[in-house]
Amino acid sequence: MDLKLNTIRDEILESYRSNGGTNNIDGSNLPSKRALAVICDDLLQLIFPGFHDQEPIHSQHLTRVTGHRLLSIAERLKEELNKSLKLQPAANSTSSRAEAIVLSFLESLPKVRELLATDVRAAFEGDPAASGTNEIILAYPFLETIAIQRMAHLLYHLQVPLIPRMMTEWAHARTGIDVHPGAKIGSHFFIDHGTGVVIGETSTIGSHVKLYQGVALIAKSLSGGQALRGKKRHPTLQDHVTLYSGATIMGGDTVVGAGSTVGASVFLTHSVPPRSLVFYEERQLCILNKDQRDSPWNDWVI
Repeated sequence: MDLKLNTIRDEILESYRSNGGTNNIDGSNLPSKRALAVICDDLLQLIFPGFHDQEPIHSQHLTRVTGHRLLSIAERLKEELNKSLKLQPAANSTSSRAEAIVLSFLESLPKVRELLATDVRAAFEGDPAASGTNEIILAYPFLETIAIQRMAHLLYHLQVPLIPRMMTEWAHARTGIDVHPGAKIGSHFFIDHGTGVVIGETSTIGSHVKLYQGVALIAKSLSGGQALRGKKRHPTLQDHVTLYSGATIMGGDTVVGAGSTVGASVFLTHSVPPRSLVFYEERQLCILNKDQRDSPWNDWVI
């Protein structure tokens, strides 16, 4: 048994040498997935105090508890940022930059809470099954996902390597909703049910947008690989757009106009004007204008 295990050990070590995939052996460590998972959990406690705790928080202790959480998150996030920032070329004064990023990030959390409050309202107003806002905060997976994404988005725009994506992938693993930290998302955002939703990095989403399960905002082609980095690859949804289950919107030039509704399982690769109704009928894609039934947009599009 021992001899066989030694042989297996040697084969695994050889795979390390030949195939890589080890975390900077003998060098500085990469950010820890385990540490980031705990930080994400603690950020949710900070954003929604009392909703992620086993014990109630008395109002007279809220200042002390909030201060302690802030300090704890700041110290641990700075440690992970130090690891992350070392990956950037010519990374000077990593520690001071990490501290500045942490402060900028934490200073933005009240605004994140304001945005999340609009998301909670949108969910309550848009879902008759919701008994109240407490249920939405406690039980709706989209809110956990969008809370983490809105916080990761702050770090993404501060050009932090790895950590923003690690945060949103933590939420993705928990909820089945995949929202890239680079996606720009307006207020009053609601994903009903949520499972299988994919929102790509360069997606732009306006305010009062509602998505259902299985919706995908994706790039038209990835054959360009890294040559496409930094370019607009994913669609734009203007204000007051609704996408029903299984709808796929593709391409960086594709704009779904304000007030439009896209039906279930529609595969859309071109823009539609404001107040469009897009759906399949008899295997053909139909685009109607919601206000003018005899408009030029009452055409069949194959």
